[in-house]
Amino acid sequence: MNALARLWNAGWTVRIALLVVIGIAVIAIGGPVLAPYDPLAQDTANALQDSSVAHLLGTDYLGRDVFSRLLAGAPASLLSALGAALIGLIIGAVPGALSAFAPKIGEWLSLRVVDALLSLPFILFAIVFAALLGNGLVQATLAIGILLAPSFFRIARAATLRVRDSQYVEAALFLGGSAWWVLRRHVWRQVAPNLVVASVSALGGALLAVASLTFLGIGVQPPAPTWGGMLASDLGYLSQRPLGPFGPALAIIITVGALNLLADAARDVLGADAVNGRVLRKEKTHV
Repeated sequence: MNALARLWNAGWTVRIALLVVIGIAVIAIGGPVLAPYDPLAQDTANALQDSSVAHLLGTDYLGRDVFSRLLAGAPASLLSALGAALIGLIIGAVPGALSAFAPKIGEWLSLRVVDALLSLPFILFAIVFAALLGNGLVQATLAIGILLAPSFFRIARAATLRVRDSQYVEAALFLGGSAWWVLRRHVWRQVAPNLVVASVSALGGALLAVASLTFLGIGVQPPAPTWGGMLASDLGYLSQRPLGPFGPALAIIITVGALNLLADAARDVLGADAVNGRVLRKEKTHV
């Protein structure tokens, strides 16, 4: 709670970003319920209409309400990004932290696997992965999560290496504690602030990746709405409706920008807490 209060007091921009993220979370949960119209209902007589009182963001090429589709497409876009970030965190952070205590051969092999994953072209790998396992949102989310894992691996490993040589960690290992026990008991609370910041930042990157894949028609097929899919369909009618891509593009920009602001603020707040925690622990070991 202290960290949350400090985050709220970090500045008015951070407060706005936090409120935006909370609002986006509400939309991600209840977007289809909040939509004023059926996002799939077609009205070709009113196709490609500009913004009005009846249709806040106008209508698309089939006369569907853009605002309703934007709300209805939020869960697929946002929850997929959240799922990808969680997958990357789980399969990247735990092996990354454990690699700091692994034997030299295990450490070398894990680093080579991470280097191989980092060398893969992001979008191309996701396309191939989806093609092999089926063109679905679950497959696309899993592919993005796998490609996010190396960054979590490196962050968790670097943070663990800084703690590994502390006296209390060396004492725990000397007294017979296993690497997993030492990690849970002594290391995680020092690594956690770095992973929180990385997770918030990864959410923005995952959302951009999900939007890119759905823009290419991977993950969710029309007529189901997604922010990336709406961008792709609107680009074909720029001459009739130049501001057509404005809604989904603005939603992506605002969400990613708010997440990046929160990541920067969390780094400052939680980073200070982590430093204080290390100092207190070192003082206790000396006592």
